[in-house]
Parts: sequence; structure tokens; C-alpha cells
Amino acid sequence: MRARPRLPSWLVPFLCLMAAVALPFWVPTYYTQFASKALIMGMLAMALNLAVGQGGLVSLCHAAFFGVAGYVLALTSPKYDAASLLLTLPLAVLASGLAALAIGALALRTRGVYFIMVTLAFGEMLYFFFHDTGIGGGSDGAFINLKPEIAIAGRQLLDLDKPMAFYFVVLAFTVGVIALLLMLVRSPFGHALAAARDNERRARSLGFPIFRIRLIAFTISGALAGLAGYFAAAQFGFVAPEMLGWHQSATVLAMVLIGGLQSVTGPLLGALVLLGLEEVLKANLAQWKLAEGLIVIAIVLALPNGVRQLWPLLFGQPRQKPSSGKVAPETGRG
Repeated sequence: MRARPRLPSWLVPFLCLMAAVALPFWVPTYYTQFASKALIMGMLAMALNLAVGQGGLVSLCHAAFFGVAGYVLALTSPKYDAASLLLTLPLAVLASGLAALAIGALALRTRGVYFIMVTLAFGEMLYFFFHDTGIGGGSDGAFINLKPEIAIAGRQLLDLDKPMAFYFVVLAFTVGVIALLLMLVRSPFGHALAAARDNERRARSLGFPIFRIRLIAFTISGALAGLAGYFAAAQFGFVAPEMLGWHQSATVLAMVLIGGLQSVTGPLLGALVLLGLEEVLKANLAQWKLAEGLIVIAIVLALPNGVRQLWPLLFGQPRQKPSSGKVAPETGRG
């Protein structure tokens, strides 16, 4: 029996990118906006996976970083004018990164289930901070009347109010996030992070600064979650405390599990699968939440390594370097 030919490793990502570029020219505006939402949530899922899949840090507060960036955009946007993308985007990402740095510095001193509970507690603290105070409209949230723009000397260079322009900007940032995460995972820093995940005692005995490595990864992960939150707030023109809720973190964690922990782009695929599933079920079933839960459980049980596992099952295992070990989501003191 002849072996199935193996496709070049670059071919599938290239074809996916070409399909993503062509998408808004072939589908109605509604689906372009839906694709933008899916890419945004994919960025959030990939950001979380840097902590969960690569670092073994199961966090339930990444929705807080997601929401903080949205509130930064809402609070810095003029009431009747568009905010400057070049000014507000770095500010939002910085705010989320600083929040992740502060929370990580405390939470990473715990381990296991205690780390999960501490991150949940910090996420809920930020949720109630915006919910119970007048900052950002309290429980009612706040509106962003105009999407951010890039303008120089009063001349508008980029208008995110156009769905196609917004989609391509989000797509460009998604590609940038993938490139950054691939660089991090394949760097000595990424190998050290994976070593701490797989065997903390051995990594510590080799002299790795475990706490510092994990804190850097957690901070970068929070900043990237803020990047996604900024574009989510810009797309919907509204922010509310629910953006920071634990249920949002749990949904994104489900995207990571559906896509696969051992892949940089797996969580992006998981976001596309989960949001696409919701879209189909909403249109056809009254009790769509129940059906969604059952389908997600079935996917996780049938494909423990995520839906990306289907590719090698169908087309053969691509050639790759030997893995350092299995993912073990365990936190530790550094």
C-alpha cells in the first residue's frame, strides 16, 4: 500500500490566509462582521493558550484583561469624535499588560487549584469594580459612538466604520499575534516555559527562574487579551461589566480545549468552531445552549487533543521535531 503524500508544512497556512483575504469579497457584510468577531475571540483564545497550553497556568481572569482594554477605549474616546487608534490601542494593551503583571505577581505564588481560584477572585474583583462604581457607566456599561481611526493632519487614513476595513485590520493583527506566539514558543524562553510546565522540579534544578518566566508569559498573555478586547469594544461600540465576567473566561477556555492545547493556532480554530456552532444552533433550535454543551462535551471526549487532531488523522502526521513531553497544566512557586 502506497503511503499518502505529505503536503508541505507551509501550504495549509498559506491557503487559509488566502481564503481569509478573499472572504469579504465573496460573502455578505453580516458574515464579514461575524468573521471579524471570530478572529477577535481567536486572538483572545490564543492569548489564553500561552498561559494554559504553553505555561500550564489555568487562568480564569483573562476576560478581565479583555474587558479592561475595552473600558480604556471607552473612557478615552471623545463623545462626538473618533478616537485615535495609534494613541488608544497602545494605551489599552499597556493597561491590560499592567493588570496581568500585578495579578500574576500575586497569583503565581500559589499552585494548582489555588492558582485557578486566585485568578477567578481577581477577575471577579475587576468585574465588580466596573459594575458597582460609576466608572464606565456602572452596570449599564458605556457606548463608543465612533470606531477609532487613523488620521494625520486632519486627514483620515483608516476608517474602521467600514466592515471590510475593520476586518482586514483585525486579520492583520491576528496574523501578527500568531507570528509573535510562534516566535515565543520556539525561542529559548518558550522552551524554558515548557520545561517548567512539564517538570518544574527539574527546571528549577537546572537554574531556570521559574517565577520570572511564568510572570513574563502571563503578562504577555494578558496584554494580548487586551488587544482582542480593544477590537471587541470597537466592533460592538459598547462595553459592559459582562466582558470581564468569569463566564467569558470559561467560554474562551472551552475554545482553547476544542482547538487543542499543543498548538499556537489551535485555539483560533476552536473559536471558529464554537462560534460557528452557536450560529448554526441559534438559527435552528430553541434549546440551542443545551445542544451546544452536549456537542462540546462530545468533541472534547472524542478529540482530547483538539479538532486539529483531525488533520493528521485524515492526511498523515507532518514531519516535526520530537516533542519535549505532554502538556501538564500545573502551576508552581518560583
